[in-house]
Amino acid sequence: MSNPALLAVAHGSRNLDAAEVVRKLARQIRRLAPVLDVRVAFLGHTEPSLPAELDAAGSGTVIVPFLLSSGYHIANDITDAASSAGARVAAPLGPDQLLVTALTARLAEAGVPAGTPVVLAAAGSSDPAATTDVNQQAELLGGALEAQVMAAYLSAARPTVAEAVVQLRERTGGKVAVASYLLAPGHFQDQLADCGADWVTAPLGGHPALAGLVIDRYRTALK
Repeated sequence: MSNPALLAVAHGSRNLDAAEVVRKLARQIRRLAPVLDVRVAFLGHTEPSLPAELDAAGSGTVIVPFLLSSGYHIANDITDAASSAGARVAAPLGPDQLLVTALTARLAEAGVPAGTPVVLAAAGSSDPAATTDVNQQAELLGGALEAQVMAAYLSAARPTVAEAVVQLRERTGGKVAVASYLLAPGHFQDQLADCGADWVTAPLGGHPALAGLVIDRYRTALK
């Protein structure tokens, strides 16, 4: 019996580079798990759509949200579509220790010195569960870095990234880095350029740890 399809569902963006990051991650997953039928769908702005790809993926499909926390899209858009199609929904990618691996790698690539205070910059959501997830990821990252890490948001929640940068700078009297807790380039990543930090990392998409994380979420959902 063949394995159910792994349907990676991303938010979607008008930024063509964002869609390519998602497709690159799907290619990495296929290389790590060539026995899996790995498919990609988007919730908006980009094709294929989630309903269309669910129809093509077949019975028992496991949807793995390419989302870093809980929130509206999982609780409503993805869950509703999965229920209609008889598919399963895996947990979001975060929080997770493998994301710490990716985040610390991005900080190193940006040249951030050890011990530098870090703002973990998430897209933001009005859903308290999403805020809890981001705070947990900030705690995991702080433990790994042995440095102060503050969660902050680009929309819908406080503190904003700029506010968190100011708070950490005043608290520590030194330079502050922003770790992008985003999967792909686009509007939110562009906003980070003006947040006042001394360093801003690249998005997480493309780091090999994410491919392993997606496969782990798929296998956990199958159990």
